[in-house]
Amino acid sequence: MDVDDRGVLCADVDAMFASIEAIERGLGPEVPILVGGAPEERGVVSTASYAARRFGCHSAMPMAQALRLCPQALRFPPRHALYAEYSRRVMSALAAFGPLEQMSIDEAFVEVGRSGISEALGRAVKEIVRQETGLTVSVGIARNKLVSKVASDVQKPDGLTVVPVGQEAAFLAPLSVDRLEGVGPKTRARLADFGVHTCADLVRLPLETLVATFGRAVGQSLYDHARGCDDSPVVTHHNLKQISQETTFARDLLDRPRLWATVRALSNGVARRLQAHGVLARTVTLKLRYADFQLVSRSASLVAPTDDPSVIANTAAALMRVNWDRRRAIRLIGVGATRLVPAESWLQLPLPLDG
Repeated sequence: MDVDDRGVLCADVDAMFASIEAIERGLGPEVPILVGGAPEERGVVSTASYAARRFGCHSAMPMAQALRLCPQALRFPPRHALYAEYSRRVMSALAAFGPLEQMSIDEAFVEVGRSGISEALGRAVKEIVRQETGLTVSVGIARNKLVSKVASDVQKPDGLTVVPVGQEAAFLAPLSVDRLEGVGPKTRARLADFGVHTCADLVRLPLETLVATFGRAVGQSLYDHARGCDDSPVVTHHNLKQISQETTFARDLLDRPRLWATVRALSNGVARRLQAHGVLARTVTLKLRYADFQLVSRSASLVAPTDDPSVIANTAAALMRVNWDRRRAIRLIGVGATRLVPAESWLQLPLPLDG
């Protein structure tokens, strides 16, 4: 689609797992809900309802800590098959509005065209998802993926934010720079050294300074994104090449248990996205970025394509055991799945005969 004709809608289901548990169990929005592992098994919070978040609970928090903050919360173990079914219904509803790129089990971009940058379309999307699933979605609509994603986050839960064409930079200007894709704690701290805290501050920083500080690619990205410029396309299911998740730590880590737990959590997320897309991975990739920003990326091919989180996690962990220099702290870790094949076509292949 021509850039002048583009319009992108970002839809993000509000506290999806907790919201589904509330629907399935007949609980109201005032009930604090935590979805995740058991505290006695060192489980972590996968999703906290907004009622639980008011007590300081959030995802990735140890479940024991969350229950101390909100002892009246109801904890439920994850039911991923149920969540995947809800996700399919959400994505089916969204796909009626245009070509769809599913980013995760609870989030997607939809190409809606310039005429779709309207509150009317946003309200229609929210209503059809509510009718089909009972879930609420926060929606952002703008000229591109970057701005629509930010817009979907600013009025959660059940929000709707529309950024008119030409107003992208003005919309971003008062927002913190960490709203922009790729700006983690380390980048935010380095920008703060230049007095940059908001996107408006970042716009005033010369491109030459950004490139000299962060390198050509990252510097150019920061320069463009602060102005609301992004030409990345909506990638449909048929064009999907890889699925990955990564996290940048607030502090560089040498803590092995936390690193292994992060690998498992990332692998679970990748597996859920594979399942939501109906694809299997033939290769697992591990990405490590050290404190000095050196990047290490390694891959391993699988005996058979999979969407099994345990297989993905074990493969990524094996890659980490071989490739991590344990004397060096890790800034970022990522797990990816590539060489994707449709699950349906693979499962329909005839099984080999014994002997």
